[in-house]
Amino acid sequence: MSRRALKKYLTGLKKPELEEQMVDLYDRFPAVKQYYDFVFNPREDKWVQEAKVKISNEYFPLKRKKARARRSVAQKYIKQFLKLGMAPYLIADVMLFNLEVAQSFSRERNVPDSFYKSMLNSFTQLIHHVSFYEMLPDFKDRIIKVYNTTLEQKWEYSEGFTRALDIID
Repeated sequence: MSRRALKKYLTGLKKPELEEQMVDLYDRFPAVKQYYDFVFNPREDKWVQEAKVKISNEYFPLKRKKARARRSVAQKYIKQFLKLGMAPYLIADVMLFNLEVAQSFSRERNVPDSFYKSMLNSFTQLIHHVSFYEMLPDFKDRIIKVYNTTLEQKWEYSEGFTRALDIID
């Protein structure tokens, strides 16, 4: 169904029918429920805190012995926050937190090459996000610290991290 056809259909409905459809969508689809929950009660700080706990638990688990160290957990939250229209500052904070925790993890353990490639993608995404929203002054110290840590720990793909950092210069 095209957007135009949808508009035509919706304008043909009476108010009670439209309300009934909206409630039905809210009940049936978790994404719709999540969207309206966010719109009417954003609680962004709570969402960010929840994301940070999950990301941290991915690298330093409390309930299991072995860390999974999946970047996808952080990416899921970042994508969700972007979709909901959360404040760009908070999204950048979560992106940086993910990199900082990953660096703490890699300091203590041997990690595969794919880990470094994945973190390079996260770093590049962070740099693009921060430069797009012109938030460099707010995050410059943390970004430089993450970059320097990649050099100190001799991370793979260091030239990629340097190229990503060149974007903001």
